[in-house]
Amino acid sequence: MAQQDSADSNLKGLRVMVIDDSRTIRRTAETLLAREGCDVVSATDGFEALSKIADHNPQIIFVDIMMPRLDGYQTCALIKNNQTFKNVPVIMLSSKDGLFDKARGRIVGSEQYLTKPFTRDELLGAIRTYVNA
Repeated sequence: MAQQDSADSNLKGLRVMVIDDSRTIRRTAETLLAREGCDVVSATDGFEALSKIADHNPQIIFVDIMMPRLDGYQTCALIKNNQTFKNVPVIMLSSKDGLFDKARGRIVGSEQYLTKPFTRDELLGAIRTYVNA
């Protein structure tokens, strides 16, 4: 196990935000990312996330599409329209693997689309693709 830890030590201290109304998804992502040394902040919906983003200044954001109050598309659009955070990579999370959903995610500015349930490798792969840790 120690060998695996050293391989991913470049993620140590990386600030990651996970926005999902599913406690299970948040827990899974938090556990996987914390194990890699990431500093994880989670939010249950877009409103909570927007209030936390300024405080925590995440380097990458994972956001669920289907959420109450403010969905993932709206949340992503608000993040991308903010001068301070527009360059932060946003990865959409969804249980639907539809072409329309992926296209809509791109339109609002997301970098990538992961289908739930995601694997450890998918999660870390997205981080490595978009964050120069």
